[in-house]
Amino acid sequence: MELNNKIKVLFVCMGNICRSPTADAVFRHQVKSAGLEKWIYVDSAGTHAYHIDEPPDRRAQKVALKRGYSMHELRARTVESNDFEAFHYILAMDKNNLAALRERCPQQYTHKLDLLMRYSSQWDKCQEIADPYFGGSHGFELVLDLVEDANQGLLKHILSQERGDSIQPRAELISGYRKET
Repeated sequence: MELNNKIKVLFVCMGNICRSPTADAVFRHQVKSAGLEKWIYVDSAGTHAYHIDEPPDRRAQKVALKRGYSMHELRARTVESNDFEAFHYILAMDKNNLAALRERCPQQYTHKLDLLMRYSSQWDKCQEIADPYFGGSHGFELVLDLVEDANQGLLKHILSQERGDSIQPRAELISGYRKET
């Protein structure tokens, strides 16, 4: 299936080396495990250009690898103006990055912006995924816990949406996912 026909999800944090690549790797894994990579495209980016072309933080990679998620192919990039049109879901890790996205987003695409934790089913009181960059490995573990749950909710949401012509899930896509869960 062509990229233009896929549902496209963009995860966003500040530098694109900790939280958003973690969400990217986890969601890619979940999408692939459900056999949906033919229908869903995943990417990540940062609101700031601090780490362009760098791999994810080694601590994020180490914690993710322990749980079976590979980030070795990911490289940091910034959100580009065409991302607002191209992606169906643009999900920030925290309110500051969501605000930065809103400042740059053309009005006609603001409906695509949201916080990833909106899709969480286990962390009702947690709206944001805190940046673990200046902390220890526990912060990276918590990021993974939050992302795993929220991404699972996101995938269920995507599959249940009736959004019209270009991204309406097909019946076989939904039934195939339900068999896996």
